[in-house]
Amino acid sequence: MAMFKSKDDDAAMFEGGSDRMNTIIGKDTVVTGTVEVTGTLRVDGVVKGDINVSDTVAVGPTGTVEANVRTKNAVVSGAVKGNIHASERVELQAKANITGDLVTKSLVIEQGALFHGNCNMKQAVAPPPIAASIPRSEAIRPEGLRLSMPAKPPVETVEKTR
Repeated sequence: MAMFKSKDDDAAMFEGGSDRMNTIIGKDTVVTGTVEVTGTLRVDGVVKGDINVSDTVAVGPTGTVEANVRTKNAVVSGAVKGNIHASERVELQAKANITGDLVTKSLVIEQGALFHGNCNMKQAVAPPPIAASIPRSEAIRPEGLRLSMPAKPPVETVEKTR
């Protein structure tokens, strides 16, 4: 069993952000209120309230956040209950559990991560919706099943009698 984590383990949490960690909220720490950090923040404990960070927020595997988060980058491998607004990037690692909405330019979701909410990705030019290019009679359901739907509903004709 390794007594210390390698520098690479922490570096992976801060990909895309600065490698200098300004603030750490430890495993047995509970913070209630607004947390404001210039630089980076790693949460291994519990934060309830609001989080405002100028660079990167990393929620470690033991971290629990019940807060709205505003940051440049977010890397989550713990639990977040609240909205995340990241001006650049959000990364949900394999053990992440997110309940809330995301607003970001770039989103990475590893296999195994849980995300319950909506995501709004800001793009310069939005591509056309995929569903618009598929004929209605060949629409594919998310489960991968094809739907057989008539292009037009049948029309009933009524004859007038004199």
